[in-house]
Amino acid sequence: MKALVNFLNDLRENNNREWFNDNRKRYEEAKEQMLFFTELMIQEIHKFDESIPLIDPKDCLFRIFRDVRFSHDKSPYKTHMGSFIARGGRKSELAGYYIHIEPGNSFLGGGIWRPEASVLKAIRTDIYNHPDSLKEVINDVGFKKYYPSIEGEKLKTAPKGFPKDFEDIDLLRYKSYTFGLGLDDQTVLSDNFVNTAIDAFRELSKANRYLNHALDMWK
Repeated sequence: MKALVNFLNDLRENNNREWFNDNRKRYEEAKEQMLFFTELMIQEIHKFDESIPLIDPKDCLFRIFRDVRFSHDKSPYKTHMGSFIARGGRKSELAGYYIHIEPGNSFLGGGIWRPEASVLKAIRTDIYNHPDSLKEVINDVGFKKYYPSIEGEKLKTAPKGFPKDFEDIDLLRYKSYTFGLGLDDQTVLSDNFVNTAIDAFRELSKANRYLNHALDMWK
């Protein structure tokens, strides 16, 4: 991952079109490295999560170009590269696996981030009816080694349509059901990074299976 990390480091210091165009060859090399890693993860994840098809990694990779129309920050490029592996690729509404490479702020993770209202209601409904199923996943020893807690914003009170006195109301207040494992640059650049990612995603599959089953049952 060295070419990728080095390119992103330099891009952060030179986030302008002139520099990017002068270094387009480096960008293409970095992009190919990210696509190669994404394809490798697709193949490995498919071995333990058959809901993940052998899709084209290009369908998983997010564009590096920023949409600056409604942003105060007019920097034209993202200073990270990310891939979301799920059935349907990066546009999927299903739970999946996310790779985020950013010098000093890389992570592996996944789940469902900021789902639309119907998807979020389906997940909350399943949790309300079967809270122990989710608790079994998030309290699993192997899972907690990589993902100690659900991440993201929470409502201050019970979501509409659910009783405030529900014993596990805290589990219903999340706006996203995502999980993340932070990575330092040394880990990303190490020879063991592939194995680290495979192990982390194997554990994450426990949560993704639960979330996708919830969608199948209640959406």
